[in-house]
Amino acid sequence: MSSAHREPVPGRGTSINPPNRFERLVYEADIDDEEEEPGRPKTVFYRDDSRSLIAFNDSPDIHFRAHINPYRGCEHGCVYCYARPNHEYLGFSSGIDFETKIMVKVDASTLLRHELSSPRWLPQGLGVCGVTDAYQPIERRLELTRRCLQVCLEFGNPVGIVTKNHLVVRDIDVLAELASFGAAAVYVSVTSLDASMARKLEPRATQPEGRLETLRQLSAAGIPAGVMVAPVIPGLTDHEIPAILEAAAAAGARNASYTILRLPYAVKELFERWLDDHFPDKKERVLGRVRETRGGKLNDPRFGNRMRGEGAMAEAIRNIFQLARKRAGLERPFPELSTARFRRPGSQLMLPFDNAE
Repeated sequence: MSSAHREPVPGRGTSINPPNRFERLVYEADIDDEEEEPGRPKTVFYRDDSRSLIAFNDSPDIHFRAHINPYRGCEHGCVYCYARPNHEYLGFSSGIDFETKIMVKVDASTLLRHELSSPRWLPQGLGVCGVTDAYQPIERRLELTRRCLQVCLEFGNPVGIVTKNHLVVRDIDVLAELASFGAAAVYVSVTSLDASMARKLEPRATQPEGRLETLRQLSAAGIPAGVMVAPVIPGLTDHEIPAILEAAAAAGARNASYTILRLPYAVKELFERWLDDHFPDKKERVLGRVRETRGGKLNDPRFGNRMRGEGAMAEAIRNIFQLARKRAGLERPFPELSTARFRRPGSQLMLPFDNAE
């Protein structure tokens, strides 16, 4: 499918497929191709036969060194998603492929149990949804994330979740038990409180009010819950920061964080096209302000800068966020996730790993 101009696709974040930067051949869909439904691509799920589940990163910008992702690709379709270029490693495009061709690790819980059972595993917090959202729509049917959480409970291994889907409340029973011994925390991502904006930005994710309700239910169950204002889009959503934090605090959030939009690789083209489709009058202002936070570019991959940006615009956003967070009372830090209850099933004693992150 080429990146020639197409009308926005209802329920999708983008309508195009930019070329894969690793591939020399580009597939151009013929208008009479019966395998394609013009303008209405269907989601296809593929079995992912990965032989491991836990991945590690060395980024100082990410709290968790270890994380798990039962799915690759994400049907939420968030147009700005920095994970889109990862799909190119699979031979797909960052565009509509990312949200319609989903790789499913059907053996996720089995792989996780095997890896936690290994003496090589140093008990530590596991990030869930470190790349794509583990609570995207297909999770409702497959329950791979839930099974992984049950394995973590079985071992007493702590988890930290970031999601923009209300489906996480389905697993409150498991999360509440983990939280009872300091081994669970959840961040709910909120980009905008404007339902119309959210439908355009994140077409298959839970609407803003549903995310606030998610915070209410998590908090009521005793699960440490915070709000992630991510990404802040300068010139488009940055003015909403105070309102988002106030609403999240009222819903029971105890902490807040944020990131600023970055546009790596093909995400740049996707976001520019999205602005043409939905906010053409704001396009140059938005892109100009993003560049102000990225040293004149639309992406800065350097550790320490990629999440928060730099320069006067980034500093202004940081000041607004910090002031709004203080006013909303969202400065209470989460307690460190505890590994004190970690044990390998069958062992006689719990291992003495406390806060081994």
